[in-house]
Amino acid sequence: MTDQTCRDLRVLVTAGAAGIGRAIAGAFAAAGARVAVCDIDDAALAEFRQELPGHAAFECDVSDEREVDELFGDVSGKLGGLDVLVNNAGVAGPTGPAESLSLKDWRRTLEVNIDSQFLCARRAIPMLRASGGGTIVNLSSAAGKFGFAHRTPYSASKWAVVGFTKSLAIELGPDNIRVNAILPGAVDGPRIRRVIDAKARSKGVPVADMEKLYTRQASLGRMVDADDIARMAVFLAGPGGRNVSGQALSIDGDTQALV
Repeated sequence: MTDQTCRDLRVLVTAGAAGIGRAIAGAFAAAGARVAVCDIDDAALAEFRQELPGHAAFECDVSDEREVDELFGDVSGKLGGLDVLVNNAGVAGPTGPAESLSLKDWRRTLEVNIDSQFLCARRAIPMLRASGGGTIVNLSSAAGKFGFAHRTPYSASKWAVVGFTKSLAIELGPDNIRVNAILPGAVDGPRIRRVIDAKARSKGVPVADMEKLYTRQASLGRMVDADDIARMAVFLAGPGGRNVSGQALSIDGDTQALV
């Protein structure tokens, strides 16, 4: 991705130092944007600063209201405003039958996966208005449109992201702020491998069999890549996405159900 479709846009990517967030941050940087990321992983932040020295990286737990307030103060000081917010932070949450899960784990999953998006959007909206408009991209999941047995906290949080997105899009349309959700399917990488292992243990099946189910659940018969998600985020923030808002956009290889 070497075009400059996002030249000089000021972009914040939460949980942007590793994984999908890192791919999104890198894609925006390659498209000419000025990027800030936040993360809770010190090692990933250090690596990000080394690889993209012209961009900003801050430590922040985006489920913590005080830390989010501090983050947006830092972003404002570093970037001088904001044009794009990518709410990427999320956790897999616990795996198991609903009756076996703790309220603590349920609440933590929602704190990171949906509360953080509210906290960040709340601070970003005045900055986007001041810029004359902008874009919010919220990361949901294929679990935000399908039921997901043994992953109820995760699925509930990702359905909530879609509702939040569509409501914000209506609310902010008059301000020229576009809001969309990206719904990835199984994204190849260490995180999905951990999920597959946990799901296999929960269902009492071999890990290899569970991995095959994860690839077969999509009609294309494969997992997606983090770069696929990144390209969609850049498109939504660029001129090609100027009339796209309120959408839940699946990048999942045509997933038909979740196993």
